[in-house]
Amino acid sequence: MSSQALISAVRSGNLSDLVALVDGMTDGERRACMPELRQLRKELRAEPWDFRAQRAYPALHAAGAACQMGAAAVATWLTGSELRWRQAPPSVLIDVLGDRDPDWLADVVHRLAERPLSADVPYELMAGLVRLAGCPVPTSEAYVRGWMDHIGRTRREAGTVIGNLRKDPHLRELVAALFEIEEIGARSDWRYGDGLNDWTYALTQLTRVGLLDRKVMVDGCVARLLHGGGSAADNKVFLGLLTALDLTRDEQRERIPDWTALCSEAHSTVAAHAQSVLAGFALDDELGSRRLAEMSGAVLFRTEKKLVRAQLVLLGKVLKREPSTVAALLPVVALAFGHEDTDVQERALKLVERHLGDLDSDTDLDLDSDLDSDIDCDTDSGPDGGAAISVRDEIADAAARLSPGLRARARQLLGVAAAAPAPEVHEELLPPVPLPTRLAPAPETLAELTEEVGALLAARDEGAVFERTLDGLVRHAHRDREALVEALGTTTARGWWDGMSPAALDQHFRTRPHGLALVIATLFERVDTETLRSVRYGAAESSGCVHDGLLWAFDARLREISYRIRTDPLPFLLSTPSWSTGSLEPADLVERLDAYRRSGARPGEVDFAQALLRVRRDDPAALASAAVAARELGTRAGDRLAEWLLTEVPSQPLERSRTSGRRILVEFGELPELQGESFPPEFRRLGRPLSVYAERSYCHHWGDTNWRHWLAMVPNRPELVAGRVLRDLSMSVIDDGTQAGFSFLPVLAEAEGEAGPAVHLCVAYGLGARRPEDRLAAVDALLVLAARGRLDAERLGADLGKLAALGSVKPSRLAEAIRTVAATGAYGTGWSVMRNTLPPLLAELAGEGAAKTPARGLGDLLAVAAECVERSGAHGELPHLATAAQRRGSSRLVTRARRRRAALAEAPV
Repeated sequence: MSSQALISAVRSGNLSDLVALVDGMTDGERRACMPELRQLRKELRAEPWDFRAQRAYPALHAAGAACQMGAAAVATWLTGSELRWRQAPPSVLIDVLGDRDPDWLADVVHRLAERPLSADVPYELMAGLVRLAGCPVPTSEAYVRGWMDHIGRTRREAGTVIGNLRKDPHLRELVAALFEIEEIGARSDWRYGDGLNDWTYALTQLTRVGLLDRKVMVDGCVARLLHGGGSAADNKVFLGLLTALDLTRDEQRERIPDWTALCSEAHSTVAAHAQSVLAGFALDDELGSRRLAEMSGAVLFRTEKKLVRAQLVLLGKVLKREPSTVAALLPVVALAFGHEDTDVQERALKLVERHLGDLDSDTDLDLDSDLDSDIDCDTDSGPDGGAAISVRDEIADAAARLSPGLRARARQLLGVAAAAPAPEVHEELLPPVPLPTRLAPAPETLAELTEEVGALLAARDEGAVFERTLDGLVRHAHRDREALVEALGTTTARGWWDGMSPAALDQHFRTRPHGLALVIATLFERVDTETLRSVRYGAAESSGCVHDGLLWAFDARLREISYRIRTDPLPFLLSTPSWSTGSLEPADLVERLDAYRRSGARPGEVDFAQALLRVRRDDPAALASAAVAARELGTRAGDRLAEWLLTEVPSQPLERSRTSGRRILVEFGELPELQGESFPPEFRRLGRPLSVYAERSYCHHWGDTNWRHWLAMVPNRPELVAGRVLRDLSMSVIDDGTQAGFSFLPVLAEAEGEAGPAVHLCVAYGLGARRPEDRLAAVDALLVLAARGRLDAERLGADLGKLAALGSVKPSRLAEAIRTVAATGAYGTGWSVMRNTLPPLLAELAGEGAAKTPARGLGDLLAVAAECVERSGAHGELPHLATAAQRRGSSRLVTRARRRRAALAEAPV
């Protein structure tokens, strides 16, 4: 057969002719065709979106598979990066491979099955090759996931999931493999099926009729849950399957060690199930004191309060029914004295108070034959009360881990004197003050620059690395642009913009520069020069979103850099920061202007404006000295710099807080220093007043990567950025969204310059964010502000109180955030915020028309506040606290209010 006929069929995309041509080909003929097929593939790769390439790719995919000789070569060809998006149909591939040896086909299918999911190998192809080869079915992730998709395609005549599973010849092997594939349970087709298409129902029914082995299913579920590490959705699916299998009492009893292990290490939902199973055995006297103690020790060391509380309730029930277990179980209860939540500590202490008398009155202690040796040693004293004394000592030792207020109560209960009469002095623990670092010089070599460019394109192009890399691109483009383009080569040439038409690319860059991408696309001449015009006419007057003042200034700099690369390359950037925070030393800028003067280079207008905004202004002597040196340059830029250095620039804009619905936002007055002809139009917009209502509310600038760039643009004035991102943060909290970039908050707190109302409001919203990781970022920001001496606790607390009263911030989330602050050792800081947060919420419970039901989570806030008070030694009055403490009943709110009032009334610890 002529190879030309095959190539012609591939170019025309004629699959039927192709199948006929390769049928019965000899090995020699296959080998002879491969060089031309490889050449054609290389030719098509150069123009992947051309119509001829789109037509030829499926036939090329099939022809290469038919003509490759080795199993590894076939698998590699079938999963080639550009071929996988335009594959031949599985039926065609099976036709062209079907005449090969079964062992060879088995090798191919197992190699395909081991490919990553991104290879996108069709399940139908792998299943068809398994049938032809008659080999064992693969159980890799790619095969099993493909099998699940195949089974779940219920629109076919085959019908339902349970019907498709029932007919599958490899049912047992593939179901067993489900327990080995990571995150298989989190798949939507498993989680959201219903009726006969519900996977859990189908697997349960097939187990009941014997098509699946019950022991394998139960053991698989338990082992999967013991393995841990999966997502909550994945654990929920396998726990649901285990529950649906409805284990018998004997099956549960056989796995008591497994339930105990799950209590210790599993996801909280799984641990709760294991806890309930063991609780049933404990209440039926089938668990024994030793195993109950072991299980309780595992649970009481967990952080989840719900699990710990449930365990204390269980221990209370067992102690009430079997007082003889008091010596074995009370020391276990005392383990909860070390829990981070003082509410849990108090519950445990109450349990000890309730049952300590049983220890004193019982001389014939039932320590259970299976108790460990340590407990046996404690009872060697015989019936004279030695065991009780030993258990008391153990509880007394554990009481040292209680919070100060509860510790005094425990000492009184146990009759133990305070360890030392000297007062305990609280030491506030705050993180080290973050210090800025000098920015490293721009990469000197092309190899170093290329490596950093590749890393930035693959990750977030933010901060100091972005600035030095941008300066490096400008420097090397000025020295030898051709060498730079050649060095960047494959690192950047096939970026996200590869394959876009020139018109589409120009349109994209006309609306957003996309960081380094605009500069690199300019180097490769993928952008029209007109698109790179830096000035947006009317920028100072036109309206837009609240971010435009910062966004346009940032964009203008990238456009100017790119435009100058094309027309008049800059030797280096004037605006590259001196420090990691984005600030620029005035002496460094003078030195750079002098280098421009000597070389005759013309400064970029936007680049110079950005340099002015970055100048560090906290050293008046350095500013005055640099101003003199700038005047001596004798250049227009030097005179402008000198004038700017001697201009009085306020540390904060004139601002005020405004309430808009459930949001508290800030408004700015005009910044006169940014107006006039000394700054380009984009920067003058940055100096316009900021109104709560004037700019549109919704836009696409909520990503915190942009925010970090913006903060580095005005490093000495964080309020300018905080005021503009405040709306995004507030919307995310109030609407329970997850989009806003709270990870930006620690960077905002580290910024040079004064932290004003906007910065504190940003932190306040972060403390009430939906996701724990977002609240943790806000906690970090709060602690950084405190460590730097820039935290206005009264302002932050008052903001939180207003937001909680408006219903914008949920007290329960705020309580978790402040508990995290306290857990770091910053109890005084936590209380300094809480003392201003609580009064507005407590006020709702006082006076005429007082709310009968307190705000949800207020009790949790009071518990955290009580712990902060006890540990920091704070005292004094708190408005409206007495009213809450005097309410009737013994609700959590009332008991915690009373505890807080008592703690504040005590002398400092």
